[in-house]
Amino acid sequence: MASGARNRAKRGTALVLLALSLHVAAGSDRAADDARVRSLAESFRCLVCQNQTLADSNAELAADLRERIREQVRAGSTDAQIRDYMARRYGDFVLYRPPLKPLTWALWFGPFAALAIGGWAGWRAIGRRRGIAARPLDHDERRRVEALMATADEGSPR
Repeated sequence: MASGARNRAKRGTALVLLALSLHVAAGSDRAADDARVRSLAESFRCLVCQNQTLADSNAELAADLRERIREQVRAGSTDAQIRDYMARRYGDFVLYRPPLKPLTWALWFGPFAALAIGGWAGWRAIGRRRGIAARPLDHDERRRVEALMATADEGSPR
């Protein structure tokens, strides 16, 4: 009889250890899923804030989208499938690194074009100013300048 009690105790201990190891394994899977959700959320733009990632945003829509990503991760979707889903649903704007295609050329090349146009406009403005010759003062203008300078000299301490 003592032998049977020991066997039951061993089985009970084995079951407890098995349950504990499954719990630890589930926790590590959850941690890996959370890290993957965070990584994916950092690759998407918040549609409300527009200057934050989904991971950093406190907007309700961002929380909903993070939960949708979490559901897809749990369902076994790959990162590429999740990105494709988000881009199909919300457009390339949701991607922090949109693909290079004709529809996104403005996103990729717009800042460089604006910089080039601004540099060209500044170069032209400076070039025009250099081309303007200073004209000499006429008699009335010269007299007014001399009067102003004399008034300034009287008021200045020596």
